[in-house]
Order: sequence, then structure tokens, then C-alpha cells
Amino acid sequence: MKDRLQELENDALAAIGDAESTASLQDIRVAFLGKKGAVTDIMKGMRDLAPDERPAVGALVNSLKESLEKAFSSRNSALQQAAVDERISSEKIDVSLPGRQSFSGSKHPVTLVTEELVEIFGKLGFCVAEGPEIEKDFYNFEALNIPKDHPARDMQDTFYVSDDLVMRTHTSPVQIRSMLKQEPPLRVIAPGTVYRRDSDITHSPMFHQIEGFLVDKNVSFGDLKGILTHFLTSYFGDKLGVRFRPSFFPFTEPSAEVDIACVICSAKGCRVCKGTGWLEILGCGMIDPEVFKSVNYDAEQFSGFAFGMGIERIAMLKYGVSDLRLFFENDLRFLRQF
Repeated sequence: MKDRLQELENDALAAIGDAESTASLQDIRVAFLGKKGAVTDIMKGMRDLAPDERPAVGALVNSLKESLEKAFSSRNSALQQAAVDERISSEKIDVSLPGRQSFSGSKHPVTLVTEELVEIFGKLGFCVAEGPEIEKDFYNFEALNIPKDHPARDMQDTFYVSDDLVMRTHTSPVQIRSMLKQEPPLRVIAPGTVYRRDSDITHSPMFHQIEGFLVDKNVSFGDLKGILTHFLTSYFGDKLGVRFRPSFFPFTEPSAEVDIACVICSAKGCRVCKGTGWLEILGCGMIDPEVFKSVNYDAEQFSGFAFGMGIERIAMLKYGVSDLRLFFENDLRFLRQF
């Protein structure tokens, strides 16, 4: 038994010395000292020895285990140090190389345009109001003079949540909510997200709109035109062509649409402006007396105007973007330009 233990120790020490990695060293350790290893097999065979032989053999086995553990520990430390030395010699950093450029985040162009619009109208005395994106039919349609049988409901291409709840098709419901809470005079702008069933290079099923309205005594269409002209001059400059066209909206009368000369093609005609040289950016008009009835305003005493515009449409003109879908694709090459 003593000779067998000595032979086992010699084999184990030789294998430990030949190990070239910590992984192979671990395999050798399992082969000799594991639960099914060679040393364990010898210990199992001690049951066949005479009782007076067992203490001496047990002492030899314990001595063998201690010797092998020391050898494994020493070889493992040597292999780990060798791996570190090799890594240090092979991995070098050239401190003279320029550093990698890191890009900082920035505000989305829609956010930038919204903040600019709020600032311009804020200087004119307009305060900001917000409302829910899932809106009741009353605020989104009926209070705005759009009853259930009105053809304008088809024009809105509405997303219905239920019979009485819709994804708001415009930010105009904020106008109703604001007037129900406050007596005239008031000047309010309401930026926010709106939803319609529409998708192409100039439309998106989810987009951003800003509604504005003013209610006071003796408000005229001239006041509306003056406010919007000031806004366009402040935002785009004096050189851009602007025109007002008669139009129809259920909640304003008279109504108009405002066009700006297409900045994509310099008003020569392109797919964005559909060859007309003009691009519609907002609708406006004098608030219909029927709307005042819904909020218990005296139409004989007060008058007002309202306007609404798509923020992405403004951003397209501002930055010369030809496809509205770029604002929603999260392409970093596009967003980093802002």
C-alpha cells in the first residue's frame, strides 16, 4: 500500500508539473482528489485492511493529500501569474492615439419646435394648457359643434377606444376644458399628441399639434390675422410667402387655412407640396357661437378666434425635411443634425 501511494504521488506531481493552464490543472485535481479520484479509491479500499494497519495507511493517505494540495496550489499560482504576464506583454495601449468621440444626447426636433412656438406665443400673453390623450366624445366632437351625424367625423379618421372614448384627433378639446374652467378673457395654447388614421410622407397616425385660442370682448378676424402674421414673421422671417385661404371647420366661422411657400422646392412644386408650391401649415377662424353655447359663454358679449397647426409640419418647413416619417424612425444620423 505504501508503494502504491508513493507511485500515485509521483504520477500526480508529474501531471501537475506538466499542466499548461488552470483549466487543465483543475481536471488533474479532480482526477486525483475528486470524489471519484484515485486517492478516494484508495481510501475506499482501507475497509479491506486489518484493523491494526488502518492507522498507518490513513496517516500516509492524509500526508499524500496535503502534499498534492500544496502542489496544486503552488502550480495554480504560477499559472495565474504566467497568464497575467502574457496579457501584460500582449495587450498594449498606445496613449498617443486620439480618443474615441462620444456623442451627447440632444432634444428631439419636435421638442425644439414646440418650445420655440410656446416661447413666441408666450410673449403674446398665451399660457400653456394640457388635456388627456384619451378623450371623451363630448370634448373631442360634440362641444366643438361636431354632432354624431356630422360628416366632419369621417374627415377625422378617428381611433375609437369605445363608443364614448376616442384617441383625440386634435388638441381642440383642451379649448373646451379651459373655457369650462375659466371665464373670459383668456389666451391659451395647447401643445400635445394627437391621433388619426393617416400615413404618408406628410402625415402620420400619431403626430403633434398645437392649438391656440383667444376669447375676449370685441375680438375680430383682424386680430387673428395679426397674431398669426406676427408668429410667422417671428418664426420664418419676412421673405417666406404666406397666404390665407377661405375654408371650413365646424367649430369656427368664418374659417381659413394658412399656407406657406414650400421651402423644400422654393415654391417651384415637388412631391411634398404636391406640385402646388404651397404647403398648408395651420387652420384658423373665429370661434363659432355654437361652441360658446357648450361652455356657457355669452356670444353677444364675447368673441374669439382659434387656430391649430401640426408641429411636425412646422418642423419640416423649419429644417427642410422632405419626409415626416423621419421624425419617428429614431435614426441617429438624422437626429444628430439637431
